Amino acid sequence: MPSDHRDLSRRDFLVRGTRVAAGVVAAGALTSCTAWKTTPVAMVPRRVIGANDRISLAVIGIRSRGAQLMQGFARIPNVHIKAIVDVDENLFGPTLKKLERIQEMPPAVEYDLRRVLDDRNIDAVAIATPDHWHALATIWACQAGKHVYVEKPVSHNIWEGRKMIEAARRYDCIVSAGFHNRSIRNVREAMKFLHDGKLGEVYMARGLCFKPRDSIGSYPDQPTPPGVHHDLWLGCAPQRPFNRNRFHYNWHWFWDYGCGDIGNQGPHQFDIARWGLNKHEHPITVQSEGDYFHWDSDQETPNTQTAVFRYADGKILQFEVRGLYTNTEGGIRIGNLFFGTDGWMHLGADTKWRTYYGRKNDPGPSSDTVEEDTDPMNLAGTGGGNHFENFINALRSGQPEDLTCEIEEGHMSTVLPHMANIAYRRGRTLAFDGEKERFVGDRRAQTLLARHYRKPFVVPDKV
Repeated sequence: MPSDHRDLSRRDFLVRGTRVAAGVVAAGALTSCTAWKTTPVAMVPRRVIGANDRISLAVIGIRSRGAQLMQGFARIPNVHIKAIVDVDENLFGPTLKKLERIQEMPPAVEYDLRRVLDDRNIDAVAIATPDHWHALATIWACQAGKHVYVEKPVSHNIWEGRKMIEAARRYDCIVSAGFHNRSIRNVREAMKFLHDGKLGEVYMARGLCFKPRDSIGSYPDQPTPPGVHHDLWLGCAPQRPFNRNRFHYNWHWFWDYGCGDIGNQGPHQFDIARWGLNKHEHPITVQSEGDYFHWDSDQETPNTQTAVFRYADGKILQFEVRGLYTNTEGGIRIGNLFFGTDGWMHLGADTKWRTYYGRKNDPGPSSDTVEEDTDPMNLAGTGGGNHFENFINALRSGQPEDLTCEIEEGHMSTVLPHMANIAYRRGRTLAFDGEKERFVGDRRAQTLLARHYRKPFVVPDKV
């Protein structure tokens, strides 16, 4: 990218490479950085990872889920967190203190992900940025020859997700999506139960996200706090002044950066719902209703939303977000219900599942206990299985098919909340051409498949 967007001179960067961050030396200096290319280039040569080689990883976005990724990967034998990246330098000190309890050698710290991508000694990156950065960070990483673990939702819009797949294929990178339920034993057993026809034909799935959220309030724009690189945080999003309500976590509730709760907590349940229906294609129609009730705040996304998808064979996927006060449904607040011609299944966020049959709801097979979770921080989810280890194992085997959730699978599940949000914003039922990934007969809906990119943070047509 052009040097006028780099914020620091080369001399300043070399000085930064030896600085002390919150009392801890940022070890493992990164290579100096050239201006990042804005068009695809030949893939940077990368080393072949042997079964016993140490894997060097960079974590991009270190707050909240990013901190969990950092600690989870650091606990895997022969994995070293070589660099951590965040546009808020105030996070480095506390983060390094957490990591020093897990790995002996502290990572380098950097606020600009492009500098980390220039380091050929880094094998892979784990991305836990705000949603609007997921696609571009993944594409740049693939172009730089890095393998990628990217959190859900994998993209900020439908078009970006397809570009991520194209980048993974073109640059022969292993790209895993952070739908960790795919690696959990109990969930996998539940899906096998459904796919084996144990409930008859499953004709409907219902995803639930009943998660009360308080008001985020209203705040005026303000000067950017020291240590925060706001232009980099905005990335491809429109230029706007700094506002605390559009920064840490609350960015989820603004269309420029997030996707509301249907695209925040929702993707996990969308993924399970689609998996249980055994659908490997997109729905043909979507309708979605909702609103932002009760609070008076800066929030743009709804806190109550219902979506209904129909597939070509008539099967139905329902999804509901309730962000205020509510009862449970089928005994759960976050999870999935599956309805078959012979009975139904309850699958909660704790991964326990139960089945019921006939008019009297006679109890059927179930998962009465959750396999003991050996991870005390519960970083991989409950019920056994470690999604982080699955990614590392795939890097060692060199086989993308070893991933439990490869990027195309993650894209298929991410498309669903994007479709729901577009139908909500349009206020009408929409028809969708899954082959072309385009809406039919609605030009305004079509414009929401992608976004306008602020240069130089542009997802290219040709990756």
